[in-house]
Amino acid sequence: MSLRSVFSRLLSSRSRSQLADSHSVSRDLDNRLADNKPPRPTWRHRLVIFLIAITILLSAVWLLLAIWYQYGISSVLTWLATIIIVGILAALLGTRYWHTVTKILLSSSSAGRASIGKKSVGKYTAPKNTALKNIASKNTATKWLIGLYGATWLIGLGWFFSIVPQQERDWMAEVDQQVSYERDATNPDLITLTNVRNFDWQNKEDATEHWETRTIDLSKLSGVDVTNSYWMGPLIAHTLVSFRFEDDRPLAFSFEIRKENGESFSALAGFFRRYELSLIAAEERDIIYTRSNARGEQVYLFPISNLQQHEVRSLFESYLTAMDELNTKPAWYNTLTSNCTNIIFYMARIVSGDRLPWDYRIWVSGWLPNYLYDVGMLDAAPEKQNQPWSMDTWYERTHINPKSSGFNNLHSIANSREFSRQIRQDIPIPPLADSQSSAEAQAKSTAQASY
Repeated sequence: MSLRSVFSRLLSSRSRSQLADSHSVSRDLDNRLADNKPPRPTWRHRLVIFLIAITILLSAVWLLLAIWYQYGISSVLTWLATIIIVGILAALLGTRYWHTVTKILLSSSSAGRASIGKKSVGKYTAPKNTALKNIASKNTATKWLIGLYGATWLIGLGWFFSIVPQQERDWMAEVDQQVSYERDATNPDLITLTNVRNFDWQNKEDATEHWETRTIDLSKLSGVDVTNSYWMGPLIAHTLVSFRFEDDRPLAFSFEIRKENGESFSALAGFFRRYELSLIAAEERDIIYTRSNARGEQVYLFPISNLQQHEVRSLFESYLTAMDELNTKPAWYNTLTSNCTNIIFYMARIVSGDRLPWDYRIWVSGWLPNYLYDVGMLDAAPEKQNQPWSMDTWYERTHINPKSSGFNNLHSIANSREFSRQIRQDIPIPPLADSQSSAEAQAKSTAQASY
């Protein structure tokens, strides 16, 4: 054999050895990739990931809505915040599919392995090493993005709670003034209220303004009525409270949003510090007429039974306290926690305690009359007959729209008295209870009869 053929065989054997070594390295890398695959996630793991994703998504929606309602959809700040938040969420979503990108990289590197291996052993391992690093860095990137989003959201939360309600804005006429009071120095039962509203409503937007001063005698309190005005289906209603007096016309109170000129109500905006809270004291000829007649809402008046006079007085005093607080420091209206219905419940519960148990209907204002019926605060047999009233009967008797239809709403004390009398037609007015024991016993009996 020639020397040339010997060297040729030696070189050929060396090349085959190098190629075998290259395939061995490739198999080792494949095994490393397989060993680095995460374990198959359990249902608990999937549930935790789902809950985290939902939490992040809902918190982002809440923050974006807060910004939109504060600055408006056309604000540059609104769009800038939207781009930042959506960008972070998009990047987080991208990390979810990071492994797909890595697989593509691995496939590309495998396709070129043969040609790369012919040239050198070490060169084709670099793409695989890079892919491994990409897979390992996925969790790190996700943690950084979640941390960045968390910091952004906490900054937004701090901004939101730094928004303070204001006393001075361009208010609509119907909420422009705030009611206040003075107690007579010689007779604490005499309360003089300033800025009692008594508008003449021509339609739902136009009214002649009258802000009046009225003196009432707390010793003459004779009862409480709750009025529900339905303006958006059976679940949502505006709640008012009227106090009756022995020898005087009733006085109504209403917690409302304090709207600015050109502003309209949105239940969703009410969650995001958009409206200040207002307390209105008014003649029923104003505050009920505007709903039943001017706006065409469906209005029902329910006289509350089984109350003692001191409970009625304590509830009235709660309104005086609310006046002081709102005049000293304005507050935000909140659709869920500080609205026209549950604020009244909070005050009434302080007065009556366990007689008014917690119930989901406190937050579903349209069902408040049903709640009062079930706890014995609406007389089951108000006409003192054996046949008790059902809630259907209560709604039929207390519907005041037919009674107020065509009412001549001229501005006068006589007309105020007449309107209050007219809307109570066919509604038996319960007397005050003599004692706490009799009130509680009668309420319990009434509640049982209602079932």
